Amino acid sequence: MMGSAGDLAQKITGYRVHHCALPVVSRRDHGIGSVGGAVEVIVLELTAEGGEQGFGEASPWSVFTGSPEASFAALHRYIRPLVTGRRVGDIAAIMADAAKAVAHATEAKAALETALLDLAGRITGAPVWALLGGKHRDAIPLSVSLADPNFDADLRLAARLAQDGVGIVKLKTGFRDHAFDLMRLERLRRDFPQFDIRVDFNQGLEPHDALSRVREIAAFNPGFIEQPVAAHRFDLMARIRDAIDVPLLADESVFGPEDMLRAVREGICDGVSVKIMKSGGLRRGQTVAAMAEAAGLTAYGGDMFETGLAHLAGAHMIAATGAISLGCEFYQAKYYLAEDLLEEPFPTANGSVIVPDAPGLGIRPDRDKLRRFSVRESEGGVA
Repeated sequence: MMGSAGDLAQKITGYRVHHCALPVVSRRDHGIGSVGGAVEVIVLELTAEGGEQGFGEASPWSVFTGSPEASFAALHRYIRPLVTGRRVGDIAAIMADAAKAVAHATEAKAALETALLDLAGRITGAPVWALLGGKHRDAIPLSVSLADPNFDADLRLAARLAQDGVGIVKLKTGFRDHAFDLMRLERLRRDFPQFDIRVDFNQGLEPHDALSRVREIAAFNPGFIEQPVAAHRFDLMARIRDAIDVPLLADESVFGPEDMLRAVREGICDGVSVKIMKSGGLRRGQTVAAMAEAAGLTAYGGDMFETGLAHLAGAHMIAATGAISLGCEFYQAKYYLAEDLLEEPFPTANGSVIVPDAPGLGIRPDRDKLRRFSVRESEGGVA
């Protein structure tokens, strides 16, 4: 039975933090670093006094947003005292307090807002997308990144994607020599002409030859080229944007609305990758997208190394945000993790993510998996 808005006045009485390590199926190389063996995420579990629970995930990457240890500490030591005993419905006030309590820690704040929204949705019977303003779309085109240093393995994955109806792939470049990147683009264009191929350097190019390399990549007419140079090189991003006809996306250069304001002012991109782990929450992600749209720029739903739990948060955010029109890359639960955390498979069909309509995020983490993949857990007093 759907609860009433008044039910949101009940207090948050339970607060547990799980540090999980989930095995992955292969190594992945990016311009700024590699991942292999396992990905580490932090899961926040909130319980209301009526017994309902909400979950959120922090998905850090040490070379990009931060470390799992920092996310764990932010949630357990600094944010926990601001949450326990508060009313479930006081989401905006809690998030404002969290913003002041610990600097940065955007992934931890994303986990907090996700768990609060999931809890509020479970209590009231509303899906998270409804709490964020309503649904613009029922399905989101899925993009899958190709980043295996063994290109034969990526070709096998590409064939599987084609069979699954996935129409978008994003080639990770800049982690080896330029000839390797050109060879892979040529092969993908030849063997999979049906794909919308996008390119992501993850800051992998050096300033002295970045422009010439990007120009050669642009000759393949990819859907977009993402973050070719270091995040702080706004000047070089602007020069590259002016020199190519292919849309240039900013990722690492734009975390939250503050960066988006500067990106628009300095003209560094044609679009932006919106990630709740960068922005520090779903509503701040919506703000980044709205600012991009107001400036005539496009937006794409990016991710970190996530489980299906974080994918769900991103899917609800994109469903409620019309400005994010370039699809999403919530593929890891299905195509990269050896086993996901959710009770049910993360919902995809015909090359798209299907946005859940059930209360909250729509699917819960599996408790047995949480226990099995946990490295450590905490609740109660400061460790």
